[in-house]
Amino acid sequence: MAKKPVQFRLNGDEKAAFVEDGQNLLDVLRRGVGDLTPKYGCGQGTCGTCTVLIDGEPRLSCLTLAETVDGHAVTTVAGLADGAALHPLQDAFMRHFAAQCGYCTPGMLIAAKALLDRNPRPTREDVVEAISGNICRCTGYEAIINAILDAANAASGSSYARG
Repeated sequence: MAKKPVQFRLNGDEKAAFVEDGQNLLDVLRRGVGDLTPKYGCGQGTCGTCTVLIDGEPRLSCLTLAETVDGHAVTTVAGLADGAALHPLQDAFMRHFAAQCGYCTPGMLIAAKALLDRNPRPTREDVVEAISGNICRCTGYEAIINAILDAANAASGSSYARG
């Protein structure tokens, strides 16, 4: 089977890989270019742990064909921090104990980033909707929701209590 060359920006850096027909982006990220932050969960697009941003839009990397990212920008949770400085969402997750076992955390952070990028002042309902495709078996979601609202409120300078 012939492999196809694919070039894309991963967290701001140019990457190139040879991909097989039907190979998913999650496999290329983890095995091809060494970004282990998107996690393999269900492999069927139902858990959200492999969520990445493609040109700013959340996508399930286990269902995304790797060849479709040619020429596009891919962001994983590894691209959120600025060196040792955590992204405000990462900081809020830490402060709110929103990462219990941590397995869902990369997908949750990426889903939250996509939400805050398009809606910097979300309501609780907006947050619930944004993370609805991401399964967490540890936190009961309250800590995650509170962390996302806190990060949004910190960015906007408003008080925490919002509907």
